Amino acid sequence: MSGGSWWNRVVWPAVALAAVVSIVVGSPLAGFGRAGHLWVERAPGAAPIATAPAPAWVEIARAVKPAVVNVSTRAVRDNAGRDDQLREFFGREFPGREGRESPGRTPRRSVRGLGSGFVINADGYLLTNNHVVDGATDIRVKFADGREVPGKVVGRDEKTDLALLKVEATGLPVIPLGDSAKLEVGEPVMAIGNPFGLEQTVTTGIVSATGRTIGAGPYDDFVQTDASINPGNSGGPLVNARGEVIGVNTAIASGTGGSVGIGFAIPTNLVKPVVTQLAASGRVVRGWLGVSIQPLTPELAKSFGLSDTNGALVGSIADGSPASRVGLRRGDVITRYDGRPVARWSDLPRAVAETPVGREVPLEALRDGKRMTLTVKVAKLEEGDRQAAATAEPAAAKLGIAARSLTPDLARSLNVPDGRGVLVERVEDGSRAQTAGLAPGDVILEVDQRPLASVDALRAALDRHPAGKPLLVLVHREGQSLYLTVAV
Repeated sequence: MSGGSWWNRVVWPAVALAAVVSIVVGSPLAGFGRAGHLWVERAPGAAPIATAPAPAWVEIARAVKPAVVNVSTRAVRDNAGRDDQLREFFGREFPGREGRESPGRTPRRSVRGLGSGFVINADGYLLTNNHVVDGATDIRVKFADGREVPGKVVGRDEKTDLALLKVEATGLPVIPLGDSAKLEVGEPVMAIGNPFGLEQTVTTGIVSATGRTIGAGPYDDFVQTDASINPGNSGGPLVNARGEVIGVNTAIASGTGGSVGIGFAIPTNLVKPVVTQLAASGRVVRGWLGVSIQPLTPELAKSFGLSDTNGALVGSIADGSPASRVGLRRGDVITRYDGRPVARWSDLPRAVAETPVGREVPLEALRDGKRMTLTVKVAKLEEGDRQAAATAEPAAAKLGIAARSLTPDLARSLNVPDGRGVLVERVEDGSRAQTAGLAPGDVILEVDQRPLASVDALRAALDRHPAGKPLLVLVHREGQSLYLTVAV
């Protein structure tokens, strides 16, 4: 960029602003309002907005920094292996090779990683991210006073990306875990950690959002902040103005790998039950309901005759699962679980996961617009069990697919349970089907909650569907059922 163009971009708006100010001051608008503005700055008789005192960041940093640690790791990996996205950004940003590669063997490398953590118990228990220590053969923990001691993993949980470490030390400074449910958007926060290997770095900002789902796992519920979080901050604390940890810094949204003002932290209310189980047994046991769920979009709600989008729409039910045993069906909308409302579909997997195995829980659902209450006995979530389906895409534009009826052999190869349906072979660009989220390989099982057995049945369903009303479509995709709405 040339000096002249930079000057034009920076200076001209300032000159324009000065011109506007001179016009306002010397114009008839000067008589408007007490401050000479056209607008009103406070309603008549309104009390002033309460202003919270500025956080005492200096005192808070001085109090909590001694409990924040740097976590360095070493692991041996295949060069052919591919690190996951979080590790690429946070856990293994300083790779180095040591040793020699032997002919005829898979090349190996010694990988070093840097992250952060913090003390939660004076007897040597520390919290960090799972991706910081995943696969580590050696863990070193460095304290703010310069002490460096070996650490060992007490337990890890991949689904929430948390790990509990232990060092041989007592009387350590700790940071209390606060209540993340009380977080407010706009609340000031401070992140502490080891960004880019720069120890004990403090950044401040605000909570810019809560309840964020970023596709990191089935229990996404992140706190979003604009406090700068960078590679190496992973596992460090996000602290509120009372000096309490309200999140564990975990991920960033960035095209460059550096902070762009959007960072994510695991809320402490999700951390607490996980840490309790890790300390007790080194692993996490979760409850399982056996349903595949998805969001209830406005289009889907309209198709099911519902007035709002609260709840979790059931897309499929696992055979022999607790949900199947109590009679839940595909198309039911779960609105309450264990006495708590399911305001968002993502609330349900977390609530079920935290339920003790074997406990009987009341569950409310809507079916054909009628409310029903069931009592379900929660089972244990085994590896491979899936709690929720992917999100549905919004509907729009013009229906256009090439499809064929399923044969018995084709149904078996696609693992379609009933052996009936219509296979989508091609979706036209810009079509209604594409906009609604239909994709090649999907099997259409139902239209407007009526089963399909052939392409002819699909054509008949389209012919009798009322014009202007969204078409409700149930598809089979990668072993799961998913509802979509198509504008026709």
